[in-house]
Amino acid sequence: MKRSALLFGALMLGVASAANAQGLSMQMSNGWNFSFAGNVNIFAMYQSQSSSGNTGTPGGLVGAGEAKGFYYGTGLLPAFATFSATGKEGNTDLGVHFGFAPQVQCGGGAHDCFGAQIDMRQVYLTVGGSWGMITAGKELGLYQRGNILSDQTLFGVGGGGIAPSGTTLGRIGFGYIYPNFVAQMTYTTPAGRPGSLSIGLMDPSAFGQYGVNQIPRLEAEGSYTSGSFKVFASGTVQNSKTAPSGGTSKTAVGGAGGVTYKTGQFSIHGSGYYGKGLGTTLMFNGTGGADPTGGLAADAAGTLRSSYGFFGQVTATSGKATVAGSYGSSYLKATAAEGKGKTENTLISGGIYYQATKSLKVVGEGDYMWTKATPSGGATKNKAFTGAFGLMLFY
Repeated sequence: MKRSALLFGALMLGVASAANAQGLSMQMSNGWNFSFAGNVNIFAMYQSQSSSGNTGTPGGLVGAGEAKGFYYGTGLLPAFATFSATGKEGNTDLGVHFGFAPQVQCGGGAHDCFGAQIDMRQVYLTVGGSWGMITAGKELGLYQRGNILSDQTLFGVGGGGIAPSGTTLGRIGFGYIYPNFVAQMTYTTPAGRPGSLSIGLMDPSAFGQYGVNQIPRLEAEGSYTSGSFKVFASGTVQNSKTAPSGGTSKTAVGGAGGVTYKTGQFSIHGSGYYGKGLGTTLMFNGTGGADPTGGLAADAAGTLRSSYGFFGQVTATSGKATVAGSYGSSYLKATAAEGKGKTENTLISGGIYYQATKSLKVVGEGDYMWTKATPSGGATKNKAFTGAFGLMLFY
């Protein structure tokens, strides 16, 4: 259980590699164990952006117009500090976990910056035993968790605009939807087996005009490992209404899955997703581009939009250096009333990730991305390139 808590504190926008983190662990007099781990990272980034006239596509991530800029910031991964305490009382394993996710930037262009953003990303308890484990509190969601935890840009920058106030996007919105850290009660089957299943009841979310939530959202994820192969699948179901009584009810659904082949020096990964009423980039209401409905999950009439995406990735390691390349896209489809067009966000990413010491990683990365709108009347395209150099120290 201690390893599980540290892994998610050290992975997924909480940290990208617990394997390189040394951490601090102390045995307390009452039998409990206290541990502290995390990372600090900073990237120097330069982006050049161009446009062919796309101005305000719903869900578009690459902005319109000509723009260039330099900035410092954390990558997809914020700096992270995780605190965990674990103990055993009788046959029951107990634990608590706190994850702080500060950043080094304020959004660019501001000389006087009095405090970068601090995100209390994780606050949860765990109760476990031979029967499995329950996680209760704020932790990473299950739907598309496997997609994002497989993304090599966790160690880098990926997509995003010039001088973002938060983290960069990595491949979020360019191949999968961000599951977010949400309040939940989740059961996971016992560790140490080839197969694993997690089922959780999540804090429900509004989508489109459907903001009355009377039941929790259901999410689930299963995985199976055999030799060098790992397969995983996840899903979600959320029902909401427009009014407390007599309102219109809609159900948002989603499915995702992927497969990874990994040896000591080589890996290849592919994953994808489909959803209805989930929006794009961020789950349910999404982000990016102008939308008069106030969200991306549904159109102005309340009809749910469909979204889907995929990404493929290859990595090769020689000595201390890992070379990685990936390609992926996310699509948000317009409804029939909107003309049956779609918004495409695509990212091609490549990088070298050098493990200089046990704890220090040096990163060089290049990312080419575009937003393409294909309404019934034609197509427009915005493009951007980001070059990045960064230092990541895991402790």
